[in-house]
Amino acid sequence: MNDTPGWASPGSAPSDGPDGKGQDSTGQNGDAQGAAPQDAVGQGPQWSKEQPPPAQWSAPSGSPGSSGSSGPGQTPPPPPPAPGQGWGGQAPGQGGWGQGPGGPGYGGWGAPPQGGGWGQGGWGGPPAAAKPGVIPLRPLGVGEILDGAVSTMRTYWRTVLGISLTVAVVTELLVVLLQGFFLNDSATTAALDDPDATPREVLNALGGLFIGTGVVLVVTLLGTIIATALLTTVTSRAVLGTSVTTGEAWRDARPQVLRLLGLTLLLPLIVAAVVFVGTVPGILVAVLGSSDGGIALAIIGGIAGFVVAIWLMIRFSLASPALMLEKQTIRKAMGRSSKLVRGSWWRVFGIQILATIITNIVSSIILIPFTFIAAAISGDGVGLLDSTGDSGWAFLIISGLGSVIGSTLTFPITAGVTVLLYIDQRIRREALDLELARAAGLQGYGTAPGATPGG
Repeated sequence: MNDTPGWASPGSAPSDGPDGKGQDSTGQNGDAQGAAPQDAVGQGPQWSKEQPPPAQWSAPSGSPGSSGSSGPGQTPPPPPPAPGQGWGGQAPGQGGWGQGPGGPGYGGWGAPPQGGGWGQGGWGGPPAAAKPGVIPLRPLGVGEILDGAVSTMRTYWRTVLGISLTVAVVTELLVVLLQGFFLNDSATTAALDDPDATPREVLNALGGLFIGTGVVLVVTLLGTIIATALLTTVTSRAVLGTSVTTGEAWRDARPQVLRLLGLTLLLPLIVAAVVFVGTVPGILVAVLGSSDGGIALAIIGGIAGFVVAIWLMIRFSLASPALMLEKQTIRKAMGRSSKLVRGSWWRVFGIQILATIITNIVSSIILIPFTFIAAAISGDGVGLLDSTGDSGWAFLIISGLGSVIGSTLTFPITAGVTVLLYIDQRIRREALDLELARAAGLQGYGTAPGATPGG
């Protein structure tokens, strides 16, 4: 029998009450039990008249002799139970592992553990983990991580949705203004649809398109960084069951925002560099002679580089919460993420992909109707929303409104899943649940029977 905390051997805890009922150390109790069948004639179970002689009953090893024994070292057979009692003088419902006249364990395993083992008074299953906040303090399943992210948004909705809505509105407002005033020049992009356009015109159009897309991505990236920094603090406090205001979250996250910006810019550069290195051999072969072979080699190298880039991105996917919560540098945060993901790459990959799919579905469900409405209104040219240019103000404003709603709902899920996945990996590897329990004010966590810190 495993003797680790949470397990108790049968009969390891006494079943007697404080008055010592059922004990036979003085011999008086044995007389009382022997008299019970005399008072219960015709009421209890009918015992056979042919019983084995007392000499054939041997006392259990190590048990004291009884006052009614018929020979040295021997005891008479145990008397039948009195009406309304079980073996050992226990009333019905007190368990079938009572004590016999020879002490605990006679004719069985003694009394069941009182208050020990799993469950209350039985073996009903492992003890429930402490849950001071949105997640239980133990290794988490996929559903618990997703539920924890949603529970954080639902429980602390004022702070979470306030942060997400503010960041989404500011970000989308800048994007709409940039697209409406600077990046929506139909004359520039018309060259891409003109078959008679000169190479210079095509290059200018592509350059303008890339610049516009890059500016929008940078603005969106900045908004995502700020939202992630603030929501990381909120989610980490939600694990402890404590709330935090937007101002408190900003004061806690502000020293790390620039580092988070550097980390967020560094990771895409690593991906681009890896993919580029994979295509370099094919490019060289194409330049030096064999164009067809070079193109094929570049495609194969690009695919191989893309696979390596995905592996690296998942390996460093927990660097953001490590940087924010542990106040690490960029290099140390990437090292921490690599250590936590090691041996669990596929699990982290699956959870991150699942969260990405869920957020994209939610965002699409919200954005698609706004896009159709924006296209219909922009095409009709209704009043002041009459468009000028390819997209037009109507399309930009209405589709931007859909993007704001979608980002408000998806920012907390993305940040919450990453933070809870980071906490889950630290619980599995470093028993972080002990520190979280102490921070939450749980007394004696990890020392009670049944507690298994870290897993």
